Amino acid sequence: MNVDQLEQLSAKELHDRAVRYAVRHGDFGFLWDLLKVIPAAQGASGSEDESANDLSRVSALLSDALASGEGKLGEALRPVYIEYLSKHDVDLDD
Repeated sequence: MNVDQLEQLSAKELHDRAVRYAVRHGDFGFLWDLLKVIPAAQGASGSEDESANDLSRVSALLSDALASGEGKLGEALRPVYIEYLSKHDVDLDD
């Protein structure tokens, strides 16, 4: 679809297509970018209360990610960390 065709779609249709495509193709960068802009978009659309709630949820997810190296969760995620670090050739002193 070209831009003119996309412009004809409703916001819901655009959302559904974009999110479906990102999930199918593993484009987590897009999904992360979407999460980052939702609070500002809600504020701009007059939903400041919802914007604050979303910021809290994103903050909680980030907190979980930062603390996910401890306990049983940390052990369960070991293969993920090992794969990531080996792909990026991270020095043990980093």
